[in-house]
Parts: sequence; structure tokens; C-alpha cells
Amino acid sequence: MRSIIIKVVALLLPIALIAAYKTYTEDQKDKEKIVLELLMSGLKYAHYDNIPVDDQFSEKVFDSYIEGIDYTKKFLLESDYTQLKAYRLQLDDQLNALNLDFFDLSYSILTKRISEVEALYENILSEPFQFDLNDELELDDKKNSFAKSKDELKDSWRKSLKYQVMLEMVTQLEIQEAAAEKKDTSIAIKDFTTIEKEAREKVKKRNQDYLHRLSQMERKDFFSLYLNSVSACFDPHTNYFPPKDKEDFDIAMSGQLEGIGATLQEKDGFIKVVQIMPGSPSYKQGELKAGDLILKVTQENGETVEISGMRIDKAVTYIRGKKGTTVKLTVKTVEGDIKQISIVRDIVVIEETYAKSAIIKSPSSNKNIGYIYLPSFYVNFNEKGGGRRCSDDVRKEVIKLKNQGIDGLIIDLRNDGGGSLPDVVTMAGLFIPTGPIVQVRQKTGAPEILSDNDPSVLYDGPMAVMVNSNSASASEIFAGALQDYGRAVIIGGQKSFGKGTVQRFIDLDEIVNGNYNTYKPFGALKLTFQKFYRITGESTQLKGVVPDIILPDQYKYIKYGEAELDHHLDWDKINTTQYQPTNSIQKKKDIVTKSTKRIKSNNTFSLLEQQAKSVKKYQDQTLVSLNLTQYRAEMAKRKQENDLYKNLFTDTTLLMVSPLKIDMEFIASDTAKVKSANEWHKKLKADPYLLESVEVVTELK
Repeated sequence: MRSIIIKVVALLLPIALIAAYKTYTEDQKDKEKIVLELLMSGLKYAHYDNIPVDDQFSEKVFDSYIEGIDYTKKFLLESDYTQLKAYRLQLDDQLNALNLDFFDLSYSILTKRISEVEALYENILSEPFQFDLNDELELDDKKNSFAKSKDELKDSWRKSLKYQVMLEMVTQLEIQEAAAEKKDTSIAIKDFTTIEKEAREKVKKRNQDYLHRLSQMERKDFFSLYLNSVSACFDPHTNYFPPKDKEDFDIAMSGQLEGIGATLQEKDGFIKVVQIMPGSPSYKQGELKAGDLILKVTQENGETVEISGMRIDKAVTYIRGKKGTTVKLTVKTVEGDIKQISIVRDIVVIEETYAKSAIIKSPSSNKNIGYIYLPSFYVNFNEKGGGRRCSDDVRKEVIKLKNQGIDGLIIDLRNDGGGSLPDVVTMAGLFIPTGPIVQVRQKTGAPEILSDNDPSVLYDGPMAVMVNSNSASASEIFAGALQDYGRAVIIGGQKSFGKGTVQRFIDLDEIVNGNYNTYKPFGALKLTFQKFYRITGESTQLKGVVPDIILPDQYKYIKYGEAELDHHLDWDKINTTQYQPTNSIQKKKDIVTKSTKRIKSNNTFSLLEQQAKSVKKYQDQTLVSLNLTQYRAEMAKRKQENDLYKNLFTDTTLLMVSPLKIDMEFIASDTAKVKSANEWHKKLKADPYLLESVEVVTELK
């Protein structure tokens, strides 16, 4: 197979097409080599960092791949690992030569071991476990080694399965003991032998499902894992996406899909309906119900596919489809009837992925604070103009809040992993006059300054931005820019996630043509091609954004964030760009001091501080006893400690939360949406972080 010679330059999209050079037979290995060369070319020529593909790189790929295929060390033997390790310094040469010998060998070994384990676990679970022995299980798989023999592997599985059975037994024993204490006769009291047997049956069923899913994995699934082991050694955010995964990513980013609007689950070899999404085609059609089993899928052209026993991701590809097309589902209903249901596919909107707002009143003042929750910086990459996008939605929410006369505004970016770079620039511009928002640098050339050029300010009142350790990328750009301009007080944990890189998708189908069409689809490469910097020149990479007001959280004492990911890019700094702070926050130092005093005297935050220390303590305790009595004693001690924290996010904070009038008018006739809104408001009322953020905003001038 001759080499495809390409140079992918990320900034010159669309990328020049590659001429066809040979007609290939329909052979999976040929397609794999095409995809591999496309991947390697993209990584070498378009990735931000100039990482040499050498022996050191080969070692990283090997370690990453072995961890990916057998992280728990429950399949490969030490002899398998030794056999594969012979290639540890050869993978760079194999990747450059499009040689798949190492992958072929690993695939052959792993599929064989998976098959052997299927018989192994059933044999172990056929007999009762002894729970009065003093054996132990190491839960941190990095501390474990590959088994030296099949007997040792069996013992490793025995301990793992015994632990799973013990957990099931503890749950049942606690239920019975609580019932006995309350004299609740509705709970049947079972003897120890029965409890142990039923626990083994549950664990057996769970592992049957797990091994069944593994056995359904195809060569292409493991090949995708191999490619991702290669790409991840450039940096943790550079990934290969097979076609199905890219589709799922687009759905997550756009908040919508074309389908029937049912949440599905693989259960006992069947595809089970778990939930019907309100307002979806299934919801409107009315026949499909939660609990129904989908047996067959018939397309509009009459093609019928039996999906019983099929992998969930594959079954979904038959059920999803273009808007306006009809799909017929043969289902077994909860009542046991077999019937066919016809549903016209449509755009399904996943409302939970979009911005939403509420009015919050502090218990210590009469001020109304506007609150906007943004789960991600979403945009529809596949729709011209981006379709529905977060910057437009946030603008609309701010206008609605202003119309209700708010005295301050909170933007909640907690757990917001980022998304669209253009949208974060637009969104930050809603709150400042003109000026730079972020600096972006490629592997060559001077940094590009992305600015807000609109002199209008949508909202100029008191403002805070909430972040936490999971606020990443675009969230960090937004929080960092408003902090640098002095436009908002940033409130959160020790720091944000620390992801200071920008990715772009390269559709591999678009960079080949001609006789390659028979091999498509090839998938996509998500590739890091830029780093971004605050307008001060500081990178958020690794260091994140440090809030003005730091609140205790459960990650305080443990290692977390970008710095903990393998092969991350380094922190650096560039020149400061010219910008004019807004000076809209007066007496910031006094506000921070007042907040610090409240935090220190607040019992909830004291408990959160204790909880953070507890998380750290138990994270380090990875060796557990498989003696039931000893394990229960250890868990009783831990439960006593955890009971101190069980009401942290359930007790009301006395915050008063109300929906926007215009929103209630819109959803009033939809009971499902009203219920969802009420549940969300209930969570907000019990949020101690939100309470402190509201108090801070009420003090801003």
C-alpha cells in the first residue's frame, strides 16, 4: 500500500483533497491504514506542539494503550504483557510505517482473554464465599500487577467478585436491620445463606451484562482505542472520534438531535425504554412507554432489523434518523403485548443543555438577584451560522431578567466544561464596552487578539461569576476576562480546571476523495491547534482562574484538574495586551473581607471544609477488608462521619427562588416542564454556594 502524502494545516480549512491513487478491496486493514495515516499526518503537521514521534513517544503510547485495554488488570496475564512489551520502543517506527503488527497481536490476545474470563467468573460465583477470612482487596489498580498465571488471575477475579457480593449483602443486611429496629413487617427477613446466594445472583447478572458488552466490541472499537492512545500522547484533549462518537459529541454541543426522543438502556439483552422526553416525537405520539422493550426497527423503505441482543450504541443508529422520516418500532409492552408503533422523527431538543434563569432574593435583603445557569458554551457546529447558540440565549435571559428589575446578576459556570470560543467572546462583550477578551496563539506567528467591538453594554449592574474545579476552557476565558476588567467578582473553589487550549475538528472524510469513498466514513480528529491567554498575558493552562472569593469544596485537598491529566501542555506567559479596566466594583477588598468572615462563621462551610479533608483521607485508603464483620465495622465508622454531611445540599438556605413570569406563562400548560422547573428551584434553595454568591452581589455597588 503506497503512502498518502499529506500535510494538514489546521488554519487552512477546508483542507486540500488528496488524489486517489489506488483502488482497494473491501478490507478492514486497508481502511485502518488510511485512517492511521490521516491521523498521524494531522498530529505531526497541525498539532500545536512539535512532539517528536520517537522512542520516548513510543513508550507513552504503549503505556497508554495497555492501560486503556486492561486498566483493572483482570484480563491480560504477565506473559501477555511481556509479549506485548517487546514492542514498547517500536511503536514510533510502526506508526510511521503504517504497520499494525502490535495492534494485531494485542487484539488477538485480548479477545482470547475476554473469552476465557467469561467462563471464569461464572465458575467463581457458583459457590458461596467465605466472609470470615482475613483477605483484602486493593482498589487502586495502579498498585496491582498483572497475574503471573491463570490461577492467580482467577484469584484476582475471586477477590473482585467477593467484594461486589459483599457490597450487595451489606445493603440487604442494613435494610433488614433498619426494618427490625422500626418493627416494619413489610420487609421480609432472610437468613444469611439466602442473602449471600441472592447477592451472588445479582453480581452474576451484572457481570454477565458487562462481559456481554465486552464480547460485542468489534475490532474497530479496539482500533479506535489504539488511535486514541496515540493522539492522547500529544495532549489529553486531542482525540480520534469514530463516526458514531463524533455524532454524539455534536448532540452534546448542540443540545439537539434528530430522532424519536426516548432514553434507552441495554437490559438483559433487550433495548429498554427508560424515559420519554417531554415534547418529543415519542411523547406526542403517545404509545411508546417507559419499560417497553424494542425488539425490531423498521425503516421507511421497509428494511427491518432485529435489535434484541444488539449493543445499545448500534441499536440507536437504527432508531435515530432524519427529521420527517418514519420509523416503526416493534415493541413488547410492559403489559406483555407485542405491537408496532410508528413515529415520525423530528428535532429533539434537550432542554437541560441550554441556559436558564431565575430570580433569587436574599434572606438578608429585599434585593432581587438575577441568576443564569449555563451548562456549556454550546453551538450547533453542523448548522449554518451555528444554529441555537449560548451567547444568543444568555443575551435573551439577561434581557428578561432586566425587564423584571433585577438588582444584580449571577452567571453560574460551575461544571461548565466550555465549548465555542466565538461565543465566549460575544458573551463577555455583553458586560463590558469594547476591548480584548482573550489572546489566542498558534504554533507559529504572533498571538491573535479576539475582541468585543460592540460599544453597547447589555448589563452594567453588580455582577458575580460562579466557577468550580470543573469549570474549564471557555468558562475560564469568560471568568478570567471579567476578573481582569474588574467587571465581576469571581466566586468558587481553589481554582478552575486549568484547560488553556483550543481544539478544532478535522473531518477525515473531507480530506480524501476518489476511490477512497468505498472506505468512508473515517471519523474525525479533534486536535489542539491553539493555546489561549488572558488579556494580562497569563495562561489559564494548569493554573486555571483563581476566584476572588474562595469557598471550600470537596476537591480542596486532592489533586484535580488539567495538571493531573497525562501529557498535558505546559503553562507559559505572553505579553499583556492593552485594555481598560471598568472599575465597576467598588471596595472589592472590603467585600472579600466580609465574605471571608461569613464563610468562617458559617456552619455549612465548616462542614464542607471537614468533608474535603474526609475525601482526601478516604481517597488514600485503597485497601479494603473482605472480612464481612471487619468491613462493616469500618463502614459504620465512615458512615458516622459521612452523616455529618448528608444534609449539606438538602437543607434550605432560606433563599427565595422564583421563575420569571414570562417563562411560567410559557410552560404553565406543560406539567412535565413545571415539575422540572420546581425541582430545579428546590435545588437552588439548598445551595450554600449560591447563598454566599447572592450575599456578595447584594453588597456590590
